[in-house]
Amino acid sequence: MPGPLVQPFRGLRPVADKAQSVAAPPYDVMSSAEAREMAAGNPLSFLHVSRPEIDLPEGTDVYSDAVYAKGGENMAGMVADGVMVRDEKPGYYVYRVAMDGHAQTGIAAAGSVEAYETNLIRRHETTRPDKETDRVKQIEAVNAQTGPVFTTHADSAELSAIVAAVTATPPAYVVTDVGRADHSLWVVSEDDLIGRITDAFQDIGVIYIADGHHRSAAASRVAAARRAERGAGPWDRFLIVSFPESEVRIIDYNRVIKGLNGRDAEAFLAALGEAFLVERRDAPAKPEVRRTFGMYLAGNWYGLTPKDDVAAGAPAEDRLDVSLFNARVIGPILGITDQRSDPRIDFIGGARGMAELERRVDSGDWDVAFAYYPVSVPELMAVADAEADMPPKITWFEPKLADGMVSLVLD
Repeated sequence: MPGPLVQPFRGLRPVADKAQSVAAPPYDVMSSAEAREMAAGNPLSFLHVSRPEIDLPEGTDVYSDAVYAKGGENMAGMVADGVMVRDEKPGYYVYRVAMDGHAQTGIAAAGSVEAYETNLIRRHETTRPDKETDRVKQIEAVNAQTGPVFTTHADSAELSAIVAAVTATPPAYVVTDVGRADHSLWVVSEDDLIGRITDAFQDIGVIYIADGHHRSAAASRVAAARRAERGAGPWDRFLIVSFPESEVRIIDYNRVIKGLNGRDAEAFLAALGEAFLVERRDAPAKPEVRRTFGMYLAGNWYGLTPKDDVAAGAPAEDRLDVSLFNARVIGPILGITDQRSDPRIDFIGGARGMAELERRVDSGDWDVAFAYYPVSVPELMAVADAEADMPPKITWFEPKLADGMVSLVLD
């Protein structure tokens, strides 16, 4: 194994009485206009670092050099003003996020870029170079990893015991209602606990990226460039928060489609009936088990159950519900083969509820909506273990981590 899977680090984080003002939702869950509105009247919001175009004239290209430079300037200003302070000693951080009665508690750590590059920190998604480059420029501008990568790992009795002991003490701070969730952070600075955490992750051996593939790929690119110029250094790490698999919640990620590929509703139902049992429902057909799907069409809900399952022994990525549906409906019946670029398909996180699917179709802008049963963490792990890719837009993680709770400086 190439060195420790994770290491402690000297976190850069807000002083306790400023944490509520600093913490912000992840940079990529909002538009520029929404970010501008969220940060209005709050000069300490981390959105001034993660979405710095809000401090430039409206209409500024969000990928311009001026935007990244502004983010670096704003970060430096928060440090100079004492709003954010770097811990003197390397440590780990226990991070709890709670939302709608669900709580999950993970460990913020410096993940090994080498482990990522050798597939010990495993991915399940193809990244886009343009989105990677955006994150590379942001990391370089602020000289830090500010957007944590959400990862998961196999349950560990040792890590659970450590987390239980740490969280029995008061947190360093709690911030409420950020991204509709509450976020708590504990600092782990005791040498014994630091060593036990490092060893426990070493024993687990593998970590899985849940959300943050572009941040991870960007960290690898930054490390490679700096390594070529300066050799090994603190840039060979990236910021992760890793949660035990039993606590991670993946919710449904649904679809709306524009047009029925030349069919009317009756012909479309007939085409579906060749591969699915189609049953009319009086209420929203939210799937309750795997291998079932919901559909909203022409003002009516339907439950869809495939007549034949995926062949035993099929690759892990082909055994996913969404892959089955792609192979039998989205591709052959609706004629959509590239879901990343086809304008006839859009994706709706399950947090918006079934009513959002109805609203989209009833608006007349979309013709049919499909509801899916959520992907499970073991399914995600199986795809990553096979070094395969998940189909696009099928995992929606809720609750999400906040930006600004703790950052990893690259020096």
